[in-house]
Amino acid sequence: MSPNSIPNVLTVTRMVAVIPLVGLMWTGHYWAALAVALYAGLSDMLDGYLARRCGWQSHFGGWADPAADKLLMGASYITLTLMDVLPIWLTGLVIVRDGMIIGGALLYRHLFGRFAAQPTWWSKATTLAQVMLIWLELLILAGLTMPDTINAGIIAVVGLLTGVTLIQYLWLWSHRARQMAQTLKGQS
Repeated sequence: MSPNSIPNVLTVTRMVAVIPLVGLMWTGHYWAALAVALYAGLSDMLDGYLARRCGWQSHFGGWADPAADKLLMGASYITLTLMDVLPIWLTGLVIVRDGMIIGGALLYRHLFGRFAAQPTWWSKATTLAQVMLIWLELLILAGLTMPDTINAGIIAVVGLLTGVTLIQYLWLWSHRARQMAQTLKGQS
């Protein structure tokens, strides 16, 4: 294995981690689930850092990394909602946002060609908050005591960030699509 494939290996292991993560949550092995979730979050940061820092970006990594993130996030939020840990409105919002990001990218590519993903600072902060909420809820399930009002407040903040970035992406992508349409119209 060459060093430049390390980010892709980390990405694939994150995809594979979905199965044990969900299984461990369902069977009440919360510390082990937390270890898998921590690995997933930290390996995502590491593979992104290595890809950028060392120039180890690849076509595979360009689509597999966000796919792994969406798969892990969706599976975790759905599982925690089915376990009555997270509210359905939050999981719905997370899934709608991720679906809109994926759908918007695919639509843009279909209509205008290659799509260059450019996550905003708000989007990165939202993803971090969503991941940290999974970690927090697993800690609570494992025995950490926390007042319900604080947990509800954290859930509300994650929901607010998710909603704000959903609106932000809708605005940015519609603006980008209008600019591209005008550019293409001017060329014809």
